[in-house]
This record gives sequence, structure tokens and C-alpha cells, in this order.
Amino acid sequence: MTVITRLTTSDIRARTSRFLDGSDAAHADPDYSAAYAILHTDHVDGLQGQGFTFTIGRGNELCCAAIETMAHHVVGRDLAEITSDMAGFWRTLTSDSQLRWLGPEKGVIHLAVAALVNAVWDLWAKTEGVPVWQLVCNFTPEQFVDCIDFRYLSDALTRDEALDMLRATAPGKAARTAELLADGYPAYITSAGWLGYPEPKVRDLCQQLYGEGWRSFKTKVGISVVADRRRCEIMREELGDDVQLMVDANQVWDVPQAIEWMRQLDGFNLRWIEEPTSPDDILGHAEIRRALAPLGIKVATGEHVANRVIFKQMLQAGSLDYLQADACRVGGLNEVLAILLLAAKFNVPVCPHAGGLGLCEYVQHISAIDYIAVSATLDDRTTEYATHLHEHFINPAVVNNGRYVLPTAAGYSADLHPASASALLFPSGSEWIQA
Repeated sequence: MTVITRLTTSDIRARTSRFLDGSDAAHADPDYSAAYAILHTDHVDGLQGQGFTFTIGRGNELCCAAIETMAHHVVGRDLAEITSDMAGFWRTLTSDSQLRWLGPEKGVIHLAVAALVNAVWDLWAKTEGVPVWQLVCNFTPEQFVDCIDFRYLSDALTRDEALDMLRATAPGKAARTAELLADGYPAYITSAGWLGYPEPKVRDLCQQLYGEGWRSFKTKVGISVVADRRRCEIMREELGDDVQLMVDANQVWDVPQAIEWMRQLDGFNLRWIEEPTSPDDILGHAEIRRALAPLGIKVATGEHVANRVIFKQMLQAGSLDYLQADACRVGGLNEVLAILLLAAKFNVPVCPHAGGLGLCEYVQHISAIDYIAVSATLDDRTTEYATHLHEHFINPAVVNNGRYVLPTAAGYSADLHPASASALLFPSGSEWIQA
């Protein structure tokens, strides 16, 4: 028996704006941040569940406040009581009769749900002594679907369909697990392509990362066609024509503008354009996808898609070629599991959004779950990676030769070193006192 005795929050921020790490056409000066939910327990070892939601600076305190409004849903409860009905627990959080007015299932309140839900998964996996990916992959199909709220999804995916899908992939789980443990999960890197980086830095980083074994890169675009063509030229000069290259506009274009802009970037053998327009524009993404298909440029989106319902409609409307779910934008791992099943039903590759502060640590679990338990394929799949801030985590994400190394430590890889948690605490940490 493990009882959650209290919940605390922590406003963690890194001053990445100093070096323009993470900069793009819509976010010129991000400070990578995480609003932490920390579940304290009566466990003899002082076990804690730690979960976070990602932001880029101002407003992180709003997420902390929203997390605190949900404390009554977990404090005083036995962990086993929660985990015996994870779908019910998730619906309780998202259906709080007063808090849901602030969403429902979107915005700050849903980001807070993600932090709390992910903290529960972290605690659950720690009590079992396994990483989250392994906890989920060890589930029976019935246990897997019992974590999912199928409300609003049944017109696209029913519980019975999900069970059939999971039963079909179950026989190969052991072999796929062994494969990932041996070879890792394929990744792409964004760290050479931040929009604020000058040309010499982009060249140096491309050379360095290529030398480290990376063969899939992404760069930011969206300021001017001339600048974007130049950035693509630079990266092709340094990387050659055989390396995957993707571009990301971070939502700055209108639909006709996106189509025309990308036509002017034709010729660089681009794999995809990411977030070409508003993340809520389901039909706009579909129109862009149709227009760019003759050029061989595909459409990827998802890091700002708020919930499984919008993803459902995007899949139904044929709006995307790659689904880039975020571990914290939607309501934590429960909702991510639903999205993985939806993507598999529509045969769309999942390439999760990462980077940020701790997102790589999360998505390595998500991609492993997708391959081992859900999709059973690595075809046309890569998971995002950025080099920043991993040193702050006790069990950081590790890459080798352009592939994620499967994590083995118990939990969801969210725990910060105590010294880092102190230094990055806003506004009193040394990172900010020296600002």
C-alpha cells in the first residue's frame, strides 16, 4: 500500500533565451521550463512520483497553480486505488465539474492534467521497479485499453477495435523489445537548426552532429523565403543529399501562404513541413497536404494539438502524414496511449515532439510503447531529439549514433538532480538570481 500524502509543485525554468536555443519563427526567446507535480507518499523509502508539463517561460506559474487546484483528486488516496481504474481516474480529472469550464481538455488546465497524470505513471512504475515503457508494454491488451477514456472516440476507434489491434501485435512484443534494447529507436535532431543561430554556428553544428552519426535533421523556417532557402542550402552543403532534412514553420503561415512558401522551398528534398499553419485548422492542414503532395513534401503536426479529439478529426480528414503528439500538451500518458492507437488505426506514423526541458526523457518511453505494443513497425518513424538540458536529469535520455538508447531506470525519467531543481527554481534559484 502506497498512499499519496501530499502534492507540491515546482516552477522550474532554464534561461535558454540567452543563447537562442529553441528559437523559431513564432517563439524568438524561449526559456525552456517545466511545471512539476510532485506526489509525496508514505512509502518507507520516501518514494515520490514526479511529473511535469512543458512551457517556454512566462506562464509556467499558471500551470503550477492549476496543478494545485487538482490536489484533492490524489491526496489521501492509495496508489493502487488509482491505478486499478486509470481511465476512470483520467476522466475524473478532465471532468471536474468546475475546472473543466477552463478547458475542457485544452489550455493551461489540460497542461496541468498532463503533469499530474504523468506523476502518477512515474510513481506507479517506480513501485513496480520498471521504466514506464516496460510497465505499459507488459500490460495485457485488456489492461492497456483500461487506461483509455474512449468517450468522443468511438466513431473512429472503439474499445473492441483497440483490443483486436493490441492482440494482433502482442505475439511479437518480446522480439521488438529485444531489438530496441540492442539497437535503439531512430531519432532526428533539431539542435543545428534553431532560427536564431548564425550561419557559421549552423555549419559547425551540422559537421559536429553528422560526425556523431546523425542522419536526420530538422531546421526552423518562416521568417523569409530568402533566409529559409539559404538555411536549407547551408544544411544540404554540410550534410549532403542523402540525409533526411525536415523544416518547421511553428504555425506562422496562413494556408495559401504555406502552400506558396513551400513551393519556393522545393528542390531541397524535404521530408516534411511541420506545423505549417494554426494547430487547430484541421481542414487547412488537409488543403496544404493535398497541394504539396505532388512535390513529395509531407505534412507533420501535433505538438500544439490539444487533445485526442482534434487528432481524431485530423486523421479522419487526411490532414497529416506524420503525427507529432506531445507528452504534455495532451492530458498525459493516458491520452497519448489513445492517440497511438488512433494513429495505428489510420496507418499514420507517430513521430513525437520532443526537445524542450525533459520532453526527450518522456518521448523515448512513448516511442518504445508505440513500436513494441501498438504499431509494431519502425517504417518512416523517427523521434525528435535536442541536445539541451539533459545534464539536469538523474536518468537523462541517451542517444547513440542517432538512436535513442532504451531507458532502464524505474519511472518516467522525470527526476531532476536536487542541485538542478534548486538552481532552476524560479525566481529564487541561482539561474535567475544572476540574471
